Amino acid sequence: MAEARTIARPYAEAVFKLAKTGGTLPAWSEMLQLLATIAVDERIQALIGNPKVPAKRLGELLLGICGDKLTDEGRNFVLLLAENGRIEVLPEVSEMFEQLKTRHDGVLDAKVTSAFAMSDAQLKDLVADLEARFKRKIEAKVSIDPELIGGVKVEIGDEVLDASVRAKLEAMAVALKS
Repeated sequence: MAEARTIARPYAEAVFKLAKTGGTLPAWSEMLQLLATIAVDERIQALIGNPKVPAKRLGELLLGICGDKLTDEGRNFVLLLAENGRIEVLPEVSEMFEQLKTRHDGVLDAKVTSAFAMSDAQLKDLVADLEARFKRKIEAKVSIDPELIGGVKVEIGDEVLDASVRAKLEAMAVALKS
């Protein structure tokens, strides 16, 4: 959902700046992941936007669920989101915070989709090639999609490297139709 990401971005950037300045990136990462997990629970989802549940009460409920796992700053953050009616964007805030954190750490997340299971050696070679190309450390998450027919598709941020047989066949089809 593009709108939720747009709303979440300033919150994620503000929290990242606060955590970076305070040297609390790992703590904020844990807090935001916990809050995101709670926010996607179906019982909490039913309360979000419910006119019978005031925003302040929703924030207090989240704080109660978290118990002592939040710092004072984390508690204030939850109350701010509740006051602004933005509890529903917690998963996006957490995701964007993690992206900012990995970028800060010099690591890029790569989503690798392969037509077949890759051996450790193949994955290691692919990661080495990607690290050479992007001049950054790469953390690869691999999934399998037989519809690719063969080859791999790599997504790093907004960039997509599609070396799959399916993509080549689609490109050939477009060329033949032109």
